[in-house]
Amino acid sequence: MIIVLKNNVTEEKIQNFIGGLKNRGLDVHVSKGETTTVLGLIGDTSKVEPEEFLAYEFVESAQRVKAAYKQASRSFHPEDTVVSVRSKIDSTLGADIGDGKTCSIIAGPCSVETESQIVDVAKAVKASGARFLRGGAFKPRTSPYSFQGLGAEGLDLLKIARKETGLPIVTELMAINQIPLFEDVDIIQVGARNMQNFDLLKEVGHLGKPVLLKRGLANTVKEFLMSAEYIMASGCDKVILCERGIRTFDNYTRNCLDLSVVPFLKKESHLPVIIDPSHACGIRWMVPTLAKAAVAVGADGLIIEVHNNPEKALCDGEQSLTPAQFDDLMKVLAKYAAVENRTL
Repeated sequence: MIIVLKNNVTEEKIQNFIGGLKNRGLDVHVSKGETTTVLGLIGDTSKVEPEEFLAYEFVESAQRVKAAYKQASRSFHPEDTVVSVRSKIDSTLGADIGDGKTCSIIAGPCSVETESQIVDVAKAVKASGARFLRGGAFKPRTSPYSFQGLGAEGLDLLKIARKETGLPIVTELMAINQIPLFEDVDIIQVGARNMQNFDLLKEVGHLGKPVLLKRGLANTVKEFLMSAEYIMASGCDKVILCERGIRTFDNYTRNCLDLSVVPFLKKESHLPVIIDPSHACGIRWMVPTLAKAAVAVGADGLIIEVHNNPEKALCDGEQSLTPAQFDDLMKVLAKYAAVENRTL
């Protein structure tokens, strides 16, 4: 249930009102905007009628929320959520993801392979305008014989690249027992295969760190938002939704990029939405086209794979751009973003 309070309600009245709701066994989530305060009631509201709250002179409206994903719903939180991530090395680096003014670019290799590789790529993507460095230390691979990542060593190499460039790092957490290794990671990624690993989602939510949540290969938008709800219900409100392509009956690309999900999620939810064109198609020459389309449709950012030697990459070389190709793409994307009065 959502209760919207009128403007200029004193903090004392708000707290007394919240106290009365909690005495009825309800949890209350408070969302304060510039002009509006919204209270979200969590718990069994079946015996609570919205009309009874209209008796309070400071209540503007009260209504039930049909969506099961209450905290992720825009009804619950009318204003856009902005996930602000700043570099621990240089506070000018990083971005406010979802602020409507920027399209934040996350770039780097699919997997961390060597120190020289990740540092060279980090320097290249930073020079081209990327705001974050991505790289996999732990890799979920379909085949048990494929490169599984360097693990903890890969995380250490990412931190070296961060120290060299200042770029905040984004990397995937695969299991609960890996959590202690991720204390110094700037944005924790939950991959498509773990989107419905609910125990992992709850533990990640407890950390309070920014989380980049990827949509599962065969999951509906509702299921996607419910997974975000798991993280938010555990105490983390810094969730970034990532569309990376879904399975369809066709196989001419690795996956089918659902660009229509961006405007829908922007209307249905207040959370930032980014696009992964690399995993969506799995084909290098298609990545720039899909990246341009993502900016045009209003995505808050992109996560793009870049490798300094794709032909010898240990993972997903066929979909990785070279640093030169990435630099060319960034110049084009800047023009697309400018049309919407945004910058990269």
